[in-house]
Amino acid sequence: MDRLTSSLRLVVDAGTEEATTPSMPPENPIEMPVQPLGKRPEPAVARPFIDLQGLANRLAVLAGSAVLTAWLCREMYGVLDVGGMTLLEWAMLVLFAVNMAWIVTNGVSSVFGFFHLLLQKPRLHRAYLPEARTALLLPMYNENTWEVTAAARAILEDLARTQAGDRFDLFLLSDTTDPEVWLAEEAAFERLREASLPSGVYYRHRLRNDARKAGNVADFCRRWGGGYQQMIVLDADSLMRGRTIIELVRRMEAEPGLGLIQTVPRLVGRNTLLGRLQQFATCVYGPVVAAGLAFWHRDASNYWGHNAVIRMKAFAGYAGLPDLPGRPPFGGHILSHDFVEAALIRRAGYGVRLATDLEGSYEDSPSTIIDLVVRDRRWAQGNMQHMKVVGAKGLHPLSRLHMLWGAFSYLASPLWLVFLLVGMALALQGYFIPPDYFPDEFALFPRWPVMDAERAAMLFGLTMGVLLLPKALGLVVFMVRGNGVVRPTLSLIIETLLSALIAPILMLTQTRAVVEILLRKDSGWRPQQRGDGRVPWAALLRFHRNHVIVGLLLAAAAGAISWPLLAWMSPALVGLLLAIPLSALMANARVGRALRRLGLLLTPEEADPPNVVRRAAELVAEGPVVDEATLRLDALATSPEHVQRHVAWLDPGTARRPGEMDLALATALLKIEEVPPESGLMATLTRPERLAILKNPFAIVRLRDRLLRTGAEGAGA
Repeated sequence: MDRLTSSLRLVVDAGTEEATTPSMPPENPIEMPVQPLGKRPEPAVARPFIDLQGLANRLAVLAGSAVLTAWLCREMYGVLDVGGMTLLEWAMLVLFAVNMAWIVTNGVSSVFGFFHLLLQKPRLHRAYLPEARTALLLPMYNENTWEVTAAARAILEDLARTQAGDRFDLFLLSDTTDPEVWLAEEAAFERLREASLPSGVYYRHRLRNDARKAGNVADFCRRWGGGYQQMIVLDADSLMRGRTIIELVRRMEAEPGLGLIQTVPRLVGRNTLLGRLQQFATCVYGPVVAAGLAFWHRDASNYWGHNAVIRMKAFAGYAGLPDLPGRPPFGGHILSHDFVEAALIRRAGYGVRLATDLEGSYEDSPSTIIDLVVRDRRWAQGNMQHMKVVGAKGLHPLSRLHMLWGAFSYLASPLWLVFLLVGMALALQGYFIPPDYFPDEFALFPRWPVMDAERAAMLFGLTMGVLLLPKALGLVVFMVRGNGVVRPTLSLIIETLLSALIAPILMLTQTRAVVEILLRKDSGWRPQQRGDGRVPWAALLRFHRNHVIVGLLLAAAAGAISWPLLAWMSPALVGLLLAIPLSALMANARVGRALRRLGLLLTPEEADPPNVVRRAAELVAEGPVVDEATLRLDALATSPEHVQRHVAWLDPGTARRPGEMDLALATALLKIEEVPPESGLMATLTRPERLAILKNPFAIVRLRDRLLRTGAEGAGA
């Protein structure tokens, strides 16, 4: 650490050194011990032994779900048990029961959420001046820097309007590994500081990004968390209104027993058809689903990783994540850290609450099916990894349920696929295996191998009703709140039909993800693609060709067995057969904009964007205000001012330890000495080598000297 901080004087010539404003405040550390999963710590907050209201709410939802699931299973048994149950029919019944339990619980929970929203009175935002300082944390990893800092500036400007902006500090916490993006972050940070906002603005780039995003936030808490009573964790695509942030802080300061409050972000900012489908869905029936969850989860709710306020004492004291035993994907760093952090905070006695009454919280979404699947792969691994945590000592039962629920959200896809295959096997059995009309036992009449078609039709209708219930209830609330009738109804029909076409594709991609995880294939850590943009047809063909092949094989097999089977499977087959053009359609922003002009899939945030959303879009439209030619390593190295700034902002706490080998750095130093700049030195440096140079003041000095010496010799010649 001392070696790094003392290297600044090597960087600039004598007489040119000027004071550089630090990028971070002085450290104010707080203890953040790693929490044992095999031992329950002493609770930090005393809570009632039984939450009677919570118990009643949970019994209402779970008992109602159990009764409805049992009744549907009885009907399914009646459909299958016309001529006696075979092994395949028992398998189909079990798969039906498991999948329906998931769907029914969501439907019953949404009913309670529906009535809660109808009876909920609007909550007025009161003027409030926070007592303590709050940190706004914005982790970054190879993001579009200008879009991220535009959103950050829009948030801070909106906070300034509350007259409480000086009670907040924004921290841009970078784990970026792309050297050009790193330099862009420094330029954008400097520009953000020049905006003269009342909030403090800081930037820290970790030189070793251990434990990914969770490690990034934990590093901040350990070194600077002592200066803040709570933190609001944002994502790179997050937006929040200032009044919403103030209200979150007010609630935390009013209830010392609260450890975390999670908002329900609305999706904004996408123009592709898929993006607008997701925006409409989360706007219309997302609130009903969220209100239902809050109804029975109460103070044992969950954390979704961003757009939430967290009490620093609760997080640092009780949410330090351990590494899981074994290798990835099940061992190592905990990927989906948010569920586990919420569970550990709740284990310590702090409340974890879902604030469904708060508006003004936003994020964006994947704009193409390919981007959605890439994100899903990472999420699937994180949720499956929770199987190693769910048995931790002292967790609240609902915390365990959150983890099981998350894992099952991905396991449901292979289960549905197996359900379809069992249906095909039953049809195949009926086609190839002659029925035994006269079994060994005495019977007055033959045993006909048939199913109860009338009951099957009724069961199908009931199943679809339960599946679509949250959508219908959400639409009612949406219309009651003055958003129209005809266009929202047409929009919901469009959303439902297109979602049904996409579902089989996601079923296969999630099934593949589960299989890869079980085969211990790690997802890695790739930056998320954001923004709109068409996908080339060649990329669509490569990505979806296997989906089309599976669809063709299933269609051919079903048609060969029986036409009724082909008709039964057609809803799943159509989406697979049309996967390539469907994916192209979903990635098309022109189609999304055309529907917006028709008033379809329109959300209130699109019709009348909130100030913070509008301001962020304006700042993004202005584009970068820095010459991108200056955001290169050679430009940095030959600018004393930029070199001084860069080295002064290096983070000593995460620097390379003395004696630690860095092959990329060693190779870069060798190239600097051996390859003349006029022979293409900069072109020979790989991305890891350029990154290693940026991390090391001595390497920057060597590169600067090499470039300037060559320039001087050229001028002298």
